[in-house]
This record gives sequence, structure tokens and C-alpha cells, in this order.
Amino acid sequence: MDRRTFLKGSTLLTGALAVSPADLFAGNPVMVSSDPKKAKNIIFMVSDGMSLGTLTMADLYSRNILGTTSHWMDLYHTGQVSRALMDTASASSIVTDSAAASSAFGGGVRVKNGVLNVGADGERYVPIWQKFKKSGKKAGCVTTVTITHATPAGFCVNSDSRNAEPEIAEMYHQLGLDVLMGGGDEFFNPDKRSDRKDVYEAYRQKGYQILKTKNDLKNVKKSGKILGVFTTGALPYTIDRKNLPDLQNSPALADMAKTAINQMKDHPEGFVLQIEGGKVDWAAHANDVAAIIHDQLAFDEAVKVAIDFAEKDQKTLVIITTDHGNANPGTIYGADATARFNSISNYTYSNEYILNAVKPDFNLQQIKDWIYETNKIRLTDEEGKHLLNFYMGLEKQESGLYNYKKLPYKAYSEIQQKHNNVGWISMDHSGDYVEVTAYGPGREFLSPFIKNTDLHQLMLKAGGLKMA
Repeated sequence: MDRRTFLKGSTLLTGALAVSPADLFAGNPVMVSSDPKKAKNIIFMVSDGMSLGTLTMADLYSRNILGTTSHWMDLYHTGQVSRALMDTASASSIVTDSAAASSAFGGGVRVKNGVLNVGADGERYVPIWQKFKKSGKKAGCVTTVTITHATPAGFCVNSDSRNAEPEIAEMYHQLGLDVLMGGGDEFFNPDKRSDRKDVYEAYRQKGYQILKTKNDLKNVKKSGKILGVFTTGALPYTIDRKNLPDLQNSPALADMAKTAINQMKDHPEGFVLQIEGGKVDWAAHANDVAAIIHDQLAFDEAVKVAIDFAEKDQKTLVIITTDHGNANPGTIYGADATARFNSISNYTYSNEYILNAVKPDFNLQQIKDWIYETNKIRLTDEEGKHLLNFYMGLEKQESGLYNYKKLPYKAYSEIQQKHNNVGWISMDHSGDYVEVTAYGPGREFLSPFIKNTDLHQLMLKAGGLKMA
């Protein structure tokens, strides 16, 4: 396919699925393809905030420490997929946020950072899961952050603000989405909502099964819809969930993905499912190397779940990508670079957990002992005093997205860098081009270089859907 034809106007203008600008606002979907090779199901996977360095480090760690290639990289080795680079810009910047990025996928139009499928003049672009839902398919989203967060919301709703998460929880209810799983109890629980609405009860009255723990996934009834909300806020980092007993009631992303697929796979009209590894982005914002590698590997396990299903089903398109880069981590040259990188296998917790455990009354020996216990890093006296100064108010507090307790993430990552040879360019999103991988029916529509909005059109074409 000619790339310029694919990209022109961010729409597919050739063939049976040409989409006019008016279609972006239409509400009545029509199935226009009877091609038996079309995708009955679509699984769209987003490792949020995944720079190429993140993908690389997770594969290196998997090969060096776990003794196996990552599932994503194995798809490249075996040649089963189409591959592309993607421009992730928003309407307002070459560097997107997650709301505008998901809206590009979900609504098919670039919007300004901070909004969900709303144009500069108030245009409301119909989100893609609504389009497929109206065509008869089941639709769902699972994530490791709040289920009302920007990435799942961009496939489902219109909102002037990505931060309107209490309202987004109610919008999902009105839409009747079939599977919703992630965190965000504060947006459903009447004891935590400012308006005291019992949003859980509203879902129950519509026949939803309410899941609260990992064990609940084992008892899901095939009939009925699912709302799984497993924590207040985001789910824990994978490395913490594995090593802290009180966090092990939270499911892994692969657990949620498998449950979601099993719940919807027998629907005659098929299903669409978004799977997001949201904590990859949060770890990048914190420059947390152990957290980002283990959450990327947890995303990789969900990739295996999706591909295993698609291989058997032969009717499922799986798209694997990210919405933008973040912090651009990477390994740094040095005589001991391999051994230093491999030392990350000694890290037993996220930096969030480690730094939260430090108290202002720690003495120098206590912080040195704690860092050695959790990272096998021997702090110098100067490094230990530097960290303690943040807790004693002698250093300016760090800020940054998701750093609610003003922990010294940057200061500590710079200490870790001396021992693990991993560097970071920033603590925020980047505008670099990112990886896109497609497996299954519709993969042939993926051109080598695309804009993020083109994935919206690819899904419509692969699924045989046109708005009219």
C-alpha cells in the first residue's frame, strides 16, 4: 500500500472503507465488509510511556537474567508481525500527553493535550469503542492504573478534561461497556467520592459483577458484565506486588487480560479490548529502573496472553504499541556495562517503596543499611547524607507527575546510575517516534511510518466497520 495514500488526511481514502470528515461525528455504525479474513476481534495493547530504551532494557533483562527473549521481541525474531514507527504528536505539541494520544487512537483526530476526543471548537469525535459497541461487538478496557485514566478513557468517552475521573466512571456506566478492570476505587466508592454517589451500586443494578481482589477473577460468571476495581489509585508496581505479601491480592495485567478475553471471546459478533500497562509511564516519570523493567515485563506477559489467543483464534488483530516515549532511559557505555546492568536483578522493590520507607529520623548508617538491603548498593557517606537532606528539609523537594509525596526520585536515580549504567534524559514525556507491532488479520494495512491517528482508521478497516 502507498504510504501517502494511507496517511492522506489521517484517513483511509481508498477502498470500501473510505471515511469522510462527517463520519467522525456519526453515531450509526454499519458493517460494510463480508470478507472472511477481516478481524472479528481487536486487541489494542498500550505500554504507556514506553521509550525504545524501555523495550530494549526489558528484553536485555529477560535474556540476561531470566534466560529467555521477551515475547514482543520474539514476534520480531519469528517474522509473524508487521512493524512500523509512529509519530505521536498531539494537536497542540510535538510532545503529547496520554489523553491526546489515546484520543488520536480512539477518536481518529488529533486534539490538544489534556482533553479526550474534544476538538478546539468543541467538536465531539465518536470514540472507537463506542463505534464497535454500536456495531454489535463487546468492548472492554483493562489497565494497571485507574480504569478512568486517560488511556482507557480515550477509547470510550468525550471529556473536556482528562482529570474528570469521577464523571468518567459514570460515563462508562451509561455506555454499558462489557469489561472494565484496573484501579480507582475513589471514583466509584461513595465513602471516597465528594458527591457521595454509590457508583458501584449503579453498576450492580445494571447486572455488573464487581471484582475487588485477584481471587475474584477465578469466580467470574460468563453471563454478565465485569467491573473490577482492585485498589484506590493505581495498582502497585509489579516488583512490589511480587515481593510484598500485602499487595498480592492485586492481579497482574496478564491475569486481567486473560479474564477479559475469556469473558468476551464467545460473543458471536466478536469483541474489542484495550490492554494498558499504565505503570510503565509512572516508573518513567520517577526514573525508576527496577519498576519500569518489571512493569514492562508484566506488559510482555499480557502480550503473550493476547498472541496465544490470537494464534488459536485466527480472527483477532493484535496491535502492540505505546502512546508516547517517556524519559528515554538507556544503557550507557562502560567497561563493566553488562555486569552493572545485570545488577538490577538485586533490586527487590520500586524506588517509590524504598524512598517512602526512609524517615527523617534515620541516621546515616540506617539509610546506608536500607539501600544495601533493597538494592545491594553501598552508599558513600556523602551520598547517604545527600539523600537524608531531602527528608530533613535541607534540600529542595522534588516535584514531578505522580510524585505525590515529593520523594527524591531524581537524586536517587542518579546514585543508582553509577552502579547500573542506566541513564535518563528527563522525568517527562518525549516526542520521539515509537514502535508499533501488528499481528493477525489487518496487519497488512500497517505502513512503515504512520501517525497515531492512522491506527484508528486501521482498526476500522480491519474490523470491516464504517460510520454512516
